[in-house]
Amino acid sequence: MKKLLLIALVTFFGFSANAQVKTPQPSPLSKMEQKVGLTDVTIEYSRPAVRGRKIFGDLVPYGKMWRTGANANTKVTFSDDVKIGDSNVKAGTYAIFTIPNEKSWDILVYADASNWGTPEKWDDSKVVAKVGAEVYAMPMSVESFTVSVDDISNNSAVIGMIWENVYVGMPFTVPTAMKVSASIDETMKGDPKAGDYYSAAVYYLQEKMDMKKAMMWIDKAVEMTSDNPRFWYMRQQSLIHAAGGDKAGAIEAAKKSLAGAEAAGNADYVKMNKDSLKEWGGM
Repeated sequence: MKKLLLIALVTFFGFSANAQVKTPQPSPLSKMEQKVGLTDVTIEYSRPAVRGRKIFGDLVPYGKMWRTGANANTKVTFSDDVKIGDSNVKAGTYAIFTIPNEKSWDILVYADASNWGTPEKWDDSKVVAKVGAEVYAMPMSVESFTVSVDDISNNSAVIGMIWENVYVGMPFTVPTAMKVSASIDETMKGDPKAGDYYSAAVYYLQEKMDMKKAMMWIDKAVEMTSDNPRFWYMRQQSLIHAAGGDKAGAIEAAKKSLAGAEAAGNADYVKMNKDSLKEWGGM
């Protein structure tokens, strides 16, 4: 009996020693990944909540350095070299610190992202970029501090920060044009496939580049898939020819795309082609 009691006590205290109470964190960790052009952008940060408090100008004082979130540093990682303001920033991981004010914030990108909160000893030489950001008042209150990647284009985006009723943004640019040009040049030297011609042509259309090249590439892509016509290829063919001043070619391609979209039951492409044909006088 004593032996059984001893075993029971040992088991109980063993479980007690290993037990851990799990509760929600007041500022939960968040991680987001976003592709901007061909550059991977990753943001890791903690998300404090308003909880009925006055945030800016009170909990977060004006004119003082803020960790920009809670707990460990808010970190941004760029897979390529980027440009922030007038500063060229190498690929890597950085901390984001801010100095909020009522009308504008200073946003500082800091080379040491290993701190818990603000650095114990600030080092100006580690500031790789500093920009001023206008404060935009929100029409509603946002409970959880949020960092986002907004206004995404092929070449740029904005790291947005929103909390309480305030939004600020830090624009940055990425080296998409350089990387795409290198990719196109290398691919065209080899054995490009229909998809390669298509992607290159559409990129040139988006960036308003050489439309003669774009027309040549999209025509090649459509020709290479003629045994299995793709209405979305012909849709881009129509747009590229229109941008290149070939309205007749644009109308012809749009009609073919429309027929393919109708056969496939794709209402979006049907509408887009009909709208373009009306615009170009093809209906």
